[in-house]
This record gives sequence, structure tokens and C-alpha cells, in this order.
Amino acid sequence: MADCHIAFVMDPIAAFNVNKDSTLAMIRAAQQRSWRISVLGVRDLALQHGRVMGWSRDMALSPTAVENLDAIDDGDYYRLGPETRLPLAEVDIVMMRKDPPFDMEYVYATYLLQRAVHEGAFVVNAPRSLRDCNEKFYATRFPQCTPPLIVAARQDLLLDFHAEHSDVVFKKLDGMGGMSIFRAGRRDPNLRVIVETLTDNGRRPVMAQKFIPEIAQGDKRILLIDGEPVPYALARIPMQGELRGNLAAGGSGVGQPLSERDRYIANAVGGELRQRGLKFVGIDVIGDYLTEINVTCPTCIRELDRQFGTDIGGDLLDHLANELRSIA
Repeated sequence: MADCHIAFVMDPIAAFNVNKDSTLAMIRAAQQRSWRISVLGVRDLALQHGRVMGWSRDMALSPTAVENLDAIDDGDYYRLGPETRLPLAEVDIVMMRKDPPFDMEYVYATYLLQRAVHEGAFVVNAPRSLRDCNEKFYATRFPQCTPPLIVAARQDLLLDFHAEHSDVVFKKLDGMGGMSIFRAGRRDPNLRVIVETLTDNGRRPVMAQKFIPEIAQGDKRILLIDGEPVPYALARIPMQGELRGNLAAGGSGVGQPLSERDRYIANAVGGELRQRGLKFVGIDVIGDYLTEINVTCPTCIRELDRQFGTDIGGDLLDHLANELRSIA
């Protein structure tokens, strides 16, 4: 599908981490397929004269970057064309790859993208599902896969949950990159302070999960393309003395084949992801338990590609191109 036009709604490319950015892997895969590539930010979206428009720039990577992303540095590895105005419905694929935080700016962008869907745009991931599927709360849809947990703003309920399970992880529902995650053991003197702070003294619901000791072996990121898992996971192993395995929090990534339990969890969630139009998702698994379902801007493509010689970005784009052909 050499004449495909793909537009990435994303953060400024100048801010990308060239060593790990997954969107960059998708852009490279698109250029390898001779697709037209446009880039724009959420603030470049607008409803104008009854249509959703984007103020975008065409983009091309350097030959070095197309050959090997790991050979580039933070220097001059891409070119941007002049800004042009285009209706999103006239783009073949719109990839929503804006990093969290999932704030009101992000929500308003999904409203515009949903309007573009009504006009005929093919947006990945589906804007309505980006709004509906909070990355922490959505995992509770699959209780057969999750550890014991509670979501509440009431401090008495959270303290009772801790009393029942003794060792508990508390986290904000809108946290990202390992931010605002706290572990409270049996006699933790900071327990009440943690609960008061995270709930804003009972005004904000948070999630509490029973602590999973297998975090020492890594928080596994499993990527799914239209509900089908990539056959390898990236186990993000915490630093010594650290609870969080997130790469953004200093964890190290070790690739490994999916276990039987990993595949069970992926199969349990895959069908609903497909129904919701969630074409590219990253689920997080610690030990035998699903802990999060990442739908906004899943990462870890680059790390898995390096360790296993995969081309996850290319596989995703090929799947999307095949879907376009089927609905044409």
C-alpha cells in the first residue's frame, strides 16, 4: 500500500528520546513502506467550517535513521516540510500517539478525533475508547486476571483493605511512568499519610492492590496488535531497593518469551480490545496478574525489536493497511 498517507498526532519530535521512542519506530516503518508521513500536535487540531482539520507538516527521516534507528543521536535526523491545513477525514490513518498525562487537553483532543471518525477518518486507537478505558481502572474489567484490589476515595475502605492484605500498593488512577506509587507494609508508619495524600483527604478515588512480590522479576509489558500479542514481553526490572519497574523510573528491560499465563491474560483481554477499536495496546503483568492496560501511547517497541529482531511497528502498520483494504 505504497500510496498510504499516515498522520501522527504526537508530541514535538524534537523532544523524542531517540534511543527508545516507539512512535519513531512506527514513523520509520511508514517511510520504509513509502507512505506519506505527516505530524501534528493536539493543539493543531480544530473544528473549522464543520470539519475537523489538522495543521500538519510532512516529515521524512534521514537515510541513516531509516537504515538503523540505533545509529542516530539527538542531532539532525529528520526533515519537516511547511505547515499545511488538511481535513483529517482525507488522511488514510490517523495515529493518536500523544504521551500522557491524560488531562483535559487530551480529552478535548479525543472529542475532535471522534468527530473526525464520524466524518470517515480511521483513528488509532479509537478516541471513544481512549476516554472510556482508564489505564488502571480498565484492568478491573478482567477480575480473573487481576490481584485483589479496591478503588475508592473513602479512607476507611482503603485502610480496611490494607488491614486485610497487610502489604499493599497504592496508586493514583491518572498516574503515569511510575509516578505516585506507594507501597505500605504491615506496620508502615506512613500508611495514613499515604492514603490521605493520594485521595486528597477523601476527595479523589485511588487504586490499592495487594503487593505482588514477583515484581522483583519484572513488570512485564506485553504488546498486542488488534488483540493479538507479540510473542515476547519486556520484563522491566526495578533498580535495587526500588518498587517500580517502569523504564522511566530507572528500571532495566529484559526480553523474554510469553509464558502460558501471559498468553492466558492476553487472550482474556484481546477480544474486547478488538471490539473497542484498540489496535495497539500494552498490558502490564506482574507474576501471574494483570495490573494495567495501556491504551494511550504504549511503548517498548524499540527494546523488543533490539533483543529479538522483530519489527513491531512494521507489523502494526501492515495490519492497519490490510484493514484499510478490507473496508475500501
